Amino acid sequence: MADTPQADETRIDDETAHADPWWAPVLRLLRFLLGAVTLVGGLTWILVNLTGPNPFLDLLVGVVLSAGALVLLMPHRIRLPRMATTVTVAGAALAGTVAGLFASTAQICCAYAYVIDRGWPFSWAGRGAVAEDPDTAYRLAQDADWQINVISLTGNLLLWAYVGLLLVVVAVLVRRDRE
Repeated sequence: MADTPQADETRIDDETAHADPWWAPVLRLLRFLLGAVTLVGGLTWILVNLTGPNPFLDLLVGVVLSAGALVLLMPHRIRLPRMATTVTVAGAALAGTVAGLFASTAQICCAYAYVIDRGWPFSWAGRGAVAEDPDTAYRLAQDADWQINVISLTGNLLLWAYVGLLLVVVAVLVRRDRE
């Protein structure tokens, strides 16, 4: 039985309707690379900071990075709703980073350097000053401009985005168990 021209057109239309857009392989590659790099980074973070000043916080950061990376590396294991995941990840990244600004540390050091840092878990905004006495250093630091550490800011955004991603995974798994 020979195919009619109309049947061939229908088959071609069906194939193009289910084909991925041209940018889908690029996104899959970027997702894989981000997952691979953060998995290595998260595990390295745990190993390097085992004896750090805040071992629980460092362990938590490493676990979140590693778990989020595994979600990115294994999309075939759990299907996440795209819109809900995007909104949750973006919202958690911004909300967590902004909320981290409420965590503040201030210290006076050495030849009267006064430094103020903001951000949690990585401080990414800071200002400071050096003076002959602590009171002058404090006053000058209060008047100094805030400096942004882009690398730490990016780390905070990534960490909080992974927290949002993991929250979506938990919600999907809970919903799956209830069905």
